[in-house]
Amino acid sequence: MGPGGRGQYHPRPEHLPHKIARVDKRSPAVRAATVTCALALLATVGACSSSGGDGTPGADGVRDPYFPKLGNGGYDVEHYGLTLGYDPDARHLTGTAEITARATKRLSAFNLDLKGLDVSAVTVEGKAARFQRAGQELKIRPADDLDRGETFRATVRYSGTPETITDADGAEEGWLRTEDGALALGEPAGSMAWFPGNHHPSDKASYDMEITVPKGLKAVSNGELTRETTHNGRTTFAWHSAEPMASYVATVAVGKFEMETTTTEDGLPIVNAVAPGEAKASKKALAKTADILEWEELNFGPYPFSSAGAIVAGEDDAGYALETQTRPTYPGAPDAELMVHELAHQWFGNSVTPKTWRDMWLNEGFATYAEWLYQEDNDGESAEDIFDALYEDGEYYYDDGEDNEEIWDFPPAKPTDAGSISDSPVYKRGAMVIHKIRQAVGDDAFYDIVQGWTRTYRHKNADTEDFTEYVEEHAGSDEAREKVEGIWGDWLYGDGKPEQP
Repeated sequence: MGPGGRGQYHPRPEHLPHKIARVDKRSPAVRAATVTCALALLATVGACSSSGGDGTPGADGVRDPYFPKLGNGGYDVEHYGLTLGYDPDARHLTGTAEITARATKRLSAFNLDLKGLDVSAVTVEGKAARFQRAGQELKIRPADDLDRGETFRATVRYSGTPETITDADGAEEGWLRTEDGALALGEPAGSMAWFPGNHHPSDKASYDMEITVPKGLKAVSNGELTRETTHNGRTTFAWHSAEPMASYVATVAVGKFEMETTTTEDGLPIVNAVAPGEAKASKKALAKTADILEWEELNFGPYPFSSAGAIVAGEDDAGYALETQTRPTYPGAPDAELMVHELAHQWFGNSVTPKTWRDMWLNEGFATYAEWLYQEDNDGESAEDIFDALYEDGEYYYDDGEDNEEIWDFPPAKPTDAGSISDSPVYKRGAMVIHKIRQAVGDDAFYDIVQGWTRTYRHKNADTEDFTEYVEEHAGSDEAREKVEGIWGDWLYGDGKPEQP
């Protein structure tokens, strides 16, 4: 997410389970037990089965510290296949979600997160499944229990007018209506407004999205465009994302975008989609993408995805930038610092993804510190000067005199509640933690740590404890290790403004 946090612009059919009847050569006692079991199954779906009857429902949330109902237990999603159709005039979305997942326990039922929209049918492994709705939960009961370790496919057909969600911090997310289409933004909970899934960053998956819109509009998503076809006045755009992606950085943007594709010197595709009226203002900024990526690779290690680019929406379409995977979304033409921030998230947040929303500072602290490093390497203020200014009087190089005393409101690793995970301490004090590590270990060890971190946890999830242990292990000398251990108590977890030595 962009500097300053969100909200600020900075430049039902039901089917009972059944089995096919076969010639039964079992003993009378076994047949009687099976009949009893089947009758019980008809009375209470999933209560008993001929394969053991020990399946249990998956949890209806992963008990995230700030969003306990987000995500679900009992399975890991491997792939989302989303087939969407959108009519901007009617604001009507139709969708089919094919979700390939692996059961992590024997399941009699499992949940998906879906807010609003009408579900018309659900199948699991090709068989009709019972389902019910309760708030943001879509509970599915397969015809047969799913064995632990079994890979299965669930298909959900749905439609309706997708919602715009106002989050705990007051920002709008979900499905945002724009002048000529729509923009889907998901951090932290908005993606459940437009497709069913396991909507917690701890469960990443690959994606294929097909979006059909009226001819003349473009539909842009993550990854690479694999197909564009027009038939009967409607155009379908197919996008493929092979690398794992958390659902909160999945996106769809529908509108009259101007599309441009270039490549870096290494051949990495850069795909930009720019809203009408933003092309002229964005052209100079977006031309820096390849150079920024080259600089970030030098600092953070190899770029972790197979394409890059941008979605430049209208200024009134969203109140904040977001690090949508491979293709960050900007509210109007971005400046260089904002691009540095959102592209840095491709390493910190999108590739190395937090296990819980309490670990948000690992995303925003690193992305903010990337701006400081970029200033330092491009004839601006040094990271040390920026740190000192923030510590002494709260001044910050792009804040235009904004009072930054709020950076001491809470420690980066302990936001006070769900509404504070995008607040200043997570960004700016988070970046100060990163700088304190650099001071403690020296530049050589610091860059080894940063690049080793992105390499070790590439396309994985990590939390604050993983990070502190990694830094301690690679700090170098015993003296440096003692220094970084002191940083955790004072800067990362400590209340109030730490004392400077």
